[in-house]
Amino acid sequence: MALTHVRGFTLVELAVVLLVMATLLAGLTLPLATQVQLRRHEETRRQMDEAREAVLGFAVVHGRLPCPASAQSRGEESFAPGGGPADGRCADFHGGFLPGATLGLPPLDTEGFVRDAWGSPRNRLRYAVFGPNPVNGVEQALTRANGLQAATLSGLGDAPHYLFICASGAGVGPSSCGPAANQLTRRAAFVLHSAGANAPAIPQPGSDEARNLDGDAVFVSHEARLGTDPFDDVVTWVPVSVLAARMLAAGRLP
Repeated sequence: MALTHVRGFTLVELAVVLLVMATLLAGLTLPLATQVQLRRHEETRRQMDEAREAVLGFAVVHGRLPCPASAQSRGEESFAPGGGPADGRCADFHGGFLPGATLGLPPLDTEGFVRDAWGSPRNRLRYAVFGPNPVNGVEQALTRANGLQAATLSGLGDAPHYLFICASGAGVGPSSCGPAANQLTRRAAFVLHSAGANAPAIPQPGSDEARNLDGDAVFVSHEARLGTDPFDDVVTWVPVSVLAARMLAAGRLP
């Protein structure tokens, strides 16, 4: 009876097999990492949609938009010294955080803030609201009790601008988007902002991401990109017309 000869793998063959397996694993790992980032991005968008509705709901109930929270306010809206809901003088209109504790938004971190899907302490959702420029002669019209009503619908419509959203950071100043073609809107009543996956890193001075953290009334929103000026911020906003429509539907205006 003939015997079948079984030949073992040589070192070269084993090396080839290992190389093929490593290549396949690398090909699987990259898409998996990409899928994780996409899921976190989608979850952050969902969180921001919920936050948007919570802010609009607050406006319907209280007749005003909430002030941003400060880093020390434990998720409660933060007013300037001596200020409060009656005058709407926020401690910081443009450089604060979403007041998650004030809005009652779950889940909150131990300090009362809402974190995006990346979850680091630097990933707390940020929030900016238009002010303190007067609207139709009403100071802090969007954040003071019944300030929207006092400003009137026509006054809200005639105001020259609210918060600015720009398509690029090029040419952006502290109170405009620069070239008109760069302007997505100048009528945002409030802005919600996530610093994205690279939030733990401090953005380069003058970068598009740095412009979203400089505390002025101008924000940048565009597709994510890599390179020397990386950008993965997630930015959304509500125009004053949508805010007014929601208040009208609830009987809070005119």
